[in-house]
Amino acid sequence: MRYPIGEPPSPTTHQRCEMCEHQPLCPSAEAFDHEAARVVASHPEQGWSLLCNGVLLFDDTGELLPDGRIIAPHRMSASLRAA
Repeated sequence: MRYPIGEPPSPTTHQRCEMCEHQPLCPSAEAFDHEAARVVASHPEQGWSLLCNGVLLFDDTGELLPDGRIIAPHRMSASLRAA
């Protein structure tokens, strides 16, 4: 789904994924839960997966969004895992 210039989707918008036709609809790349979208291509030998909303997930938990924005790796620290 394309949006007119100046009218981006709200952060919680769920919309039809452009790469697949499944139900329920996956969260858009702009949604806070965008990592919940379905994997459409997985390349564990290269360390990345492509989600149907266009987000690239990397094994180090970093992300590349379709608009080119980067989300730095966000691994849980060892002290939080031990709790």
